Amino acid sequence: MTAAALDYPGDLLGFADDLTDAERDKLALLRAYLDEHVRPVLVDRWERGENLADFRAPLAALHLLDDPDLLDGNGALRPLYRGYVTLELCRLDLAMSITYGGQVGMFRTLVHAGGSPEQIAAWDPGILDFSFTGCFALSEPDHGSDVAGGLETTARRDGADWVIDGAKRWIGNATISDNIVVVAREDGSERVLAFVVPADAPGLHREVIAHKGAARLVHNADITLQGVRVGEDRRLPRIESFRDINRAFRELRATIVWAAAGMQLGAYRAAADYAQERRQFGRPIAGFQLIQDKLVRITANIAQTLALAVRTTTHPLQDDVTPSLLKLIAADRLRESAALAREIMGGNGILLTGDAMRFFADAEAMYTFEGTREMNTLIVGRALTGLGAFTR
Repeated sequence: MTAAALDYPGDLLGFADDLTDAERDKLALLRAYLDEHVRPVLVDRWERGENLADFRAPLAALHLLDDPDLLDGNGALRPLYRGYVTLELCRLDLAMSITYGGQVGMFRTLVHAGGSPEQIAAWDPGILDFSFTGCFALSEPDHGSDVAGGLETTARRDGADWVIDGAKRWIGNATISDNIVVVAREDGSERVLAFVVPADAPGLHREVIAHKGAARLVHNADITLQGVRVGEDRRLPRIESFRDINRAFRELRATIVWAAAGMQLGAYRAAADYAQERRQFGRPIAGFQLIQDKLVRITANIAQTLALAVRTTTHPLQDDVTPSLLKLIAADRLRESAALAREIMGGNGILLTGDAMRFFADAEAMYTFEGTREMNTLIVGRALTGLGAFTR
């Protein structure tokens, strides 16, 4: 596939035109790999609930994030390009983005934002080539959106080590990672600490959450920690509060908008292809006004979501309110687009082989994680009125 073959319906303002030739070539390489190697197995794996861990090494070999031709003078990638990488992964499937991005995005960001120079130097090469894998464990069985005020997992100092006790829930990639960044409250204080805990540490148990109806290709897990011992060298020293965790993830919060744009592109592709091929009353259904109206509405939703995503690359998020509004808008647009794509395909739309149903189900997961719509509404509402409605 050549760079010219990349198409982005809904990119009305030509945002992709601002990608460099090297960036477009890399994105074309990524799309070609996903379409040739991953797309053919998605349906069977979805039905069996199998993860995509075996594709991590081949994706790392594409050097999506560390190709010298993509780096600027400071050795950094342009945010616009990173956004389109997420978009391409989600255009295939949300799980592919979580499987890859949870490692080189979330886990790597935590290490860079919270780790010491020595930790970063020791771990970063392995993070990029997936020889040092990790995930992030924050939410708990009884604390999701309110975990900042209800964190029950504790860490206490015992000589040269820390001893961690508690439980975590809904932790993506936990069973395919060698390390788990566990967030815990220091016993007897208000400090919130983060530890890179080896997944095979004695006292740590992981169990895949079964019977999911969305994001089935991601293995979320329940984790229990009973007297798990880790050395001080495994603590991320620059994380001592939720403020530090928010600082670490501020640059990643726009990722969910890119993901929503990519998922809508995937749903649009499925619906548009079907509409051209499916014939009713003697002609393709793409020629009917009712179908065209739905395709236009999906494209309009993509345009809005993509515009918001690109804006974050030039105006990085600096507060904790804007991300909530962005996520709320993006999730609403995604949910509508996925439903419209499914509608276009009629009864066939509920078949996994048509792709739209995967995006329809995963839209529900996106609608809830990274903060439920209701929680994000409360955050924005408090900012608008100055009155918190979290409690009565």
